[in-house]
Amino acid sequence: MTEIQLVTHLMIPLEEPMTPTIVIHGPVTCLSVTGMGEPGGSEHTAAIRALYAVADTLGADVGPLEGQWWVEDERPGLQVPREQWRWHLLLSLSSVPRQEGALERAREQSRTSGAAVDRVRLATVTEGRCVELLHEGPFSEEHLSLKVMEEFMAESGLIANGLHHEIYLSALDDPAPRTLLRQPVRPA
Repeated sequence: MTEIQLVTHLMIPLEEPMTPTIVIHGPVTCLSVTGMGEPGGSEHTAAIRALYAVADTLGADVGPLEGQWWVEDERPGLQVPREQWRWHLLLSLSSVPRQEGALERAREQSRTSGAAVDRVRLATVTEGRCVELLHEGPFSEEHLSLKVMEEFMAESGLIANGLHHEIYLSALDDPAPRTLLRQPVRPA
């Protein structure tokens, strides 16, 4: 029987890489920007700048950068040209801004950064039961980890039930990145 962990904050698995786990993720409030385009492209980079500009102005304690990814195409995601990939970029907040209008004021004060701060929104993400796997290595090799996750899900009688989610535990330009891969699931 697979152990299930209840997660109320980001946990970095201590298991060996390539060992999927099942966890439960409750509601998390995040700063969020939605967009489309390849990872590292101008749209993606602009969204990251906007998220951090607003978070800095809010004085918010944030978690690592996260991304939820999907395609609007019948083909599997990795077969779709990267410029057609869609995403929500997220920065989880340790606490929700309590003052009414705090986000609006932070966006207004962040305009001097030149970032597209009007795109930053508050979002609550509740994924429930998820399969997670720590991927260590280049993003170009994530397909190998995703295959391990798919096999684990099939063996566990689970299917995808939400957007593919990535938590970037190292800088995006790190030559040996660490990425926590997450897939919300439900019984098949």
